[in-house]
Amino acid sequence: MNRTASVSRTAFTVAARQTTVRGSQALFARSYAVGQNLLEGQANLKAVDGKDLSLTDLFKGKKVVVFGLPGAFTPVCTSRHVPGYVDSADKFKAKGVDNVVCVSVNDPFVMKAWGESLKANNITLVADWDSSFTKLVDKELDLSAAGLGKRCRRYSLIVDNGKIVKENIENAPNE
Repeated sequence: MNRTASVSRTAFTVAARQTTVRGSQALFARSYAVGQNLLEGQANLKAVDGKDLSLTDLFKGKKVVVFGLPGAFTPVCTSRHVPGYVDSADKFKAKGVDNVVCVSVNDPFVMKAWGESLKANNITLVADWDSSFTKLVDKELDLSAAGLGKRCRRYSLIVDNGKIVKENIENAPNE
């Protein structure tokens, strides 16, 4: 690992720990939990081609694995998290999952470049450009101490026809 990546990873870890210590109750509070329907919410999402994506487009009549990450091109997300889902996408689909969706608080151009750099052709990368989806599922994380601003926590959801049926939330960086 180069020095820049090491510094960025350390800053992210420190920022996440500070956020956890300062606001643990708010950090783990959820507006949506297992059983809740995302089709009843609203979010401003964009596909990597810049076109708007509705929650209905993503979830209605589908079984979807959704995972959220703090940011494109961040060291751990790029080296471990996205590649893990890319490698597992066919296994998910063999179990009846229609789509694997990566959501990150970035613009669609960055998400497109990130997906291309990772050869992530078998998952869907989605830009949560204004954090509206991240706020909807109550996964916002303040990483200002790491120079990243407001982002999303690392999490995964299994969504069946809009309803969250399983939720996993990272409790510590690199988990």
